[in-house]
Amino acid sequence: MRVLLFFILLLIIQSCATKKYTKTRLLPEGIKSATEEIYVVANNQKKLLQKKEMVFTKNGRIKYSKTVDSLGNLLQETQKKLWFVVETYPDKEPYYCKTRWKPNQRERISCYTQKQYKQNEVIYHYNSDGTIDKIVDNFTSFQTQYFYYTNNKLAKIIIRDKNDKLIDEVLVNCETKDEKGTCIKVTKISTKTSHKEEILFAPIYD
Repeated sequence: MRVLLFFILLLIIQSCATKKYTKTRLLPEGIKSATEEIYVVANNQKKLLQKKEMVFTKNGRIKYSKTVDSLGNLLQETQKKLWFVVETYPDKEPYYCKTRWKPNQRERISCYTQKQYKQNEVIYHYNSDGTIDKIVDNFTSFQTQYFYYTNNKLAKIIIRDKNDKLIDEVLVNCETKDEKGTCIKVTKISTKTSHKEEILFAPIYD
């Protein structure tokens, strides 16, 4: 009986386990909160697209986040609950997202409305060090993003459709690091469209 209860408990824990955000994003331990600003860069000028504020749990997961546009209008809020994450939007129903751990370093993240209508579902595949190997969309775009790393930093993202046709290749470069090794300025450039983004990440440590 004890063995059966142990395996039931193990399955429950696995069904709700999630990889640490700090681990998947190659961030150091001890980040208490952070602000992330995303800019589009064109003709040597930057334009703010959105700003995201994040509060982390002690074990490196996002406890709460708030994303606004360039004018400060709310785009999304997230709040971590015990068994799921609530995503709140200003113009549609909240999403309730649950992560289920799967074999071979995978997580399935599915989001539903309160009426149990599925809104999206993705499968995260991880490398042995906890970083993201690829993200497979199983519900909306059906695209797959492949992540490539150099010197323990994300260097490239290749996006393909469900027929393995190349959609885009995005070059990622860490421009500036802080004293703890966190990339606080990152650029992303599309090799197909030349679209360029600059991400400024401002962490607060314990």
